[in-house]
Amino acid sequence: MNQRFYSLDVFRGATVALMILVNNPGSWGHIFPPLEHASWHGVTPTDLVFPFFLFAVGNAMAFVMPKLDAAGEGAFWKKVIIRSLLIFGIGMFLNWFPFIKYDDAGKLVAKPFETLRIFGVLQRIAVSYFFAAIIVHYCKVRGSFVAGMFILLFYWFLCVAANPSDPYSLGGWFGTNVDKAILGEKHMYHGEGVAFDPEGLMNSFAAIVQVILGFLVGNYILQKGKTAEMLNGLFVAGCVLVFAGFCWDMVFPLNKKIWTSSYTIYTTGLALLILSMMIYLLDFKNTKGVWSRFFDVFGKNALFIFAMSALIPRSLGLIRIQNGLTDAGKPKYLNPLGWFYENCCKPLFTGDPRIGSLIYALCFIAMMWFLAWLLDKKKIYIKV
Repeated sequence: MNQRFYSLDVFRGATVALMILVNNPGSWGHIFPPLEHASWHGVTPTDLVFPFFLFAVGNAMAFVMPKLDAAGEGAFWKKVIIRSLLIFGIGMFLNWFPFIKYDDAGKLVAKPFETLRIFGVLQRIAVSYFFAAIIVHYCKVRGSFVAGMFILLFYWFLCVAANPSDPYSLGGWFGTNVDKAILGEKHMYHGEGVAFDPEGLMNSFAAIVQVILGFLVGNYILQKGKTAEMLNGLFVAGCVLVFAGFCWDMVFPLNKKIWTSSYTIYTTGLALLILSMMIYLLDFKNTKGVWSRFFDVFGKNALFIFAMSALIPRSLGLIRIQNGLTDAGKPKYLNPLGWFYENCCKPLFTGDPRIGSLIYALCFIAMMWFLAWLLDKKKIYIKV
């Protein structure tokens, strides 16, 4: 059954828009709590964005896998390998771009490869897609479900077996030592104050299952079609997974940064609940409007727009605009986006700097939406 579900496009587009929003505040020091990641255990609305996108990747896979399976082994491996390497390569390119930076003396110097972070958001998408596609191709629907549940339990076992006394803390989680040994500390993320990569190797296990579950849901939607049975099934499954995630949280805490198995189950359940409501509103009741069209254009060039949301700020970072003096009396420089925040957004609400920071993020979203809208208007769809 080859029915098009507009709600899937809107869901994917909304996820991309929220990813861009939370990644581009005016100031990282002034963010409303729902727009911040949980400090360690727990889940904020921001912590739902990335797993929702991986879930959407799996949904899209349900539409293309039958064609890849029918094309034969050679075509399947060629497509999956090229797409995975391309997405991974774009992620590394963005981590290194623009290849030069200003040093403390204000001179442009080359960004050393020795400190290039290897992993990141796009790299996580590439790795998760690659292994999920292989599992789905060879294990089919039922086998993929069994394989996914096995991976989630196996990852839990690895966490506990490697460090029974303290398996889920920043210092006790086993995956950091593995990442250090394979990637090297200088090639890892240091945002936690130490070498720890939230998109590294070992916490990719449960992320792969997120894509598999997205595929299973997409396949279920295609098989059942636009029926009440399908919609009820999605909603009930969402409730069950949310409940299961909360129960598992008691022994395997919900945690995005080490991407726990309970986190995968819980966020997939929430994705199902939201998607079922979108299907009801958009595909059953046809209540399309400005809000759905706004998100729809993001979904049509999802990966490209997300990549551009990182490329544009990095490019503009090479442009320096003098903006007053430092405390030491030296010229203070800002890039164009930083100047816009400091002089246009921040002064609007001096009582609460978080509002100005949010206004900047919304302006950035509007800019990226305009780019997505132009591409859609010209029927330009950049697929990776």
